[in-house]
Amino acid sequence: MKFEAIIIGAGAAGLFCAIEAGKRGNRVLVIEHNAQIGRKILISGGGRCNFTNIHAKPENFISKNPHFCKSALARYTPNDFVELVKKHRIEFYEKKLGQLFCRESSRKIIEMLLAECEKANVEICTNCTVKAICKNDFFEIETNQGIFYGKNLVVATGGLSFPKIGATDFGYKIARQFGLKIVETKPSLVPLIFSKNGNFGKLAGIAIDSIVSSDQQSFRENILFTHRGLSGPAILQISNYWQKAKAVSIDLLPNHDALELFEQNRDSKQNLDNFLGKFLPNRFSETFISNNFQNKPLYQLNRHEIETIAKSLNSWQV
Repeated sequence: MKFEAIIIGAGAAGLFCAIEAGKRGNRVLVIEHNAQIGRKILISGGGRCNFTNIHAKPENFISKNPHFCKSALARYTPNDFVELVKKHRIEFYEKKLGQLFCRESSRKIIEMLLAECEKANVEICTNCTVKAICKNDFFEIETNQGIFYGKNLVVATGGLSFPKIGATDFGYKIARQFGLKIVETKPSLVPLIFSKNGNFGKLAGIAIDSIVSSDQQSFRENILFTHRGLSGPAILQISNYWQKAKAVSIDLLPNHDALELFEQNRDSKQNLDNFLGKFLPNRFSETFISNNFQNKPLYQLNRHEIETIAKSLNSWQV
């Protein structure tokens, strides 16, 4: 039961690592504690797996060692993975901003990775739970299915973001056991929860094209109201940069200067919420105004009120 490489974790990273190691003529074993491989792949992209982005560049990655991304992406580009997908005749499409999705199920990507593993003579062991790891001449991995020995060990068990699909802090425990330095972890690509809901919970399901900013980073895509706070592509992206206790700034009218809109309609007899309903979902306009301002006709607003409302629309501080 000796292997040149043992990989713990049969997700996208673990399987791809195994394939590359197997191609080099190594005897490779992948250990997975779940009953099935690639559980996160299955749920990604709403079940269609957003498997790459054709515009991925080093500057899109957050790292304390940005040069690693340069070398990694130079050696294997998004186009290389697209060619692999084409080779397996998986139909895909570009949703927007370079995001590529399977036209059918995420399972197609899993089938592709399994086929590549088989081709590279990679062995996969599921329902296999690691009980202990030690190292002498070889890494000795004690599991519920026996003891395996590996010249090299790769831990590809992912982060803590999806406990419902089996994610744990296993990888961090192993790193600590072997004295490896761990960069402080924090949530990323996650929804944000309102500390004070302010009736926004009743807006669940509403999406608004916005520019979301924090810590000198900005993203323009939809924000999505949930029962507890905000989600959507722009919010998930900005969560990587948001610092605790700091505000997130949201431009709800990225195509308009709100102050200019009010100036152009200074004599309008429309109520504030009805006027904003021309540019934003009606339900949002009503709630936003009732939470923050007095709803009255535009012609009754004084200069200070107009400036305050305009600023809140182009720079809503959450």
